[in-house]
Amino acid sequence: MTEQTPEQAPEHGIARPRLEGKTAVVTGASCGIGLAIARRLVAEGAKVCITARNIGPLKEAAAEFPEGTVLAMAGKSDDPEHRAEVLDAVAQAWGRLDILVNNAGVNPVYGPLSELDPEAARRILDVNVLGTLAWVSAVCAHEALDFRGRGGSVLNLSSVSAQTPAAGIGFYGISKAAVEQLTRTLAVELAPTVRVNALAPAVVKTQFARALYEGREEKVSSAYPLKRLGTPEDVAGAAAFLASDDAAWVTGQIINLDGGLLVAGGSA
Repeated sequence: MTEQTPEQAPEHGIARPRLEGKTAVVTGASCGIGLAIARRLVAEGAKVCITARNIGPLKEAAAEFPEGTVLAMAGKSDDPEHRAEVLDAVAQAWGRLDILVNNAGVNPVYGPLSELDPEAARRILDVNVLGTLAWVSAVCAHEALDFRGRGGSVLNLSSVSAQTPAAGIGFYGISKAAVEQLTRTLAVELAPTVRVNALAPAVVKTQFARALYEGREEKVSSAYPLKRLGTPEDVAGAAAFLASDDAAWVTGQIINLDGGLLVAGGSA
């Protein structure tokens, strides 16, 4: 058997560019899971439009990508004008869209549900649930992108907190439970041309999740059979699979990325 030299070895263990010629939109992609997914999609051959609320971090993120592989569009994920601008820019730059990753999400509160501010709850639903649905609707309705005609793939980000009570982030989990049912319903409604799936991570080491593990990572990770927390790259690998033709017969699925937490009886 011929041994590969380091120069010949595929990056990330990728034997071929599964996403060559594909284009994607990844929301909430200036850092953390969204940025890791965008990096992986580009590494596998795709061109990606990354979005986020703040232009500064978004520009910094975009600067690390190879020239010509990324567009950066700042704006609020739940803003219809921002969605329209993003999709028009993708249509003008690349003339098509194959992959939509709904990663943008908020959780502005931490504490018991009985003390939840109703306005905060509405904000969570607006971004995490209604925003996710609005992106899918906008992509499917954009004639120039032909998302449904060419057979697009939608990937929504959920959380294991959708499936088990999670102290302090209860309403976030409720919103993600809605995202999971949204995923299943859209998978049926948009078939056979569009596939819709979701990833449900447990605690991933990001700025967004810091309150769940900071200062006690060893104790938190001890509940996981794999004895570590997740990384953004763990999520990105699964995202690339679901976006690719390797998952051509996969739709309506919620894939847990939790280091074995739930099967071991743990909670988020």
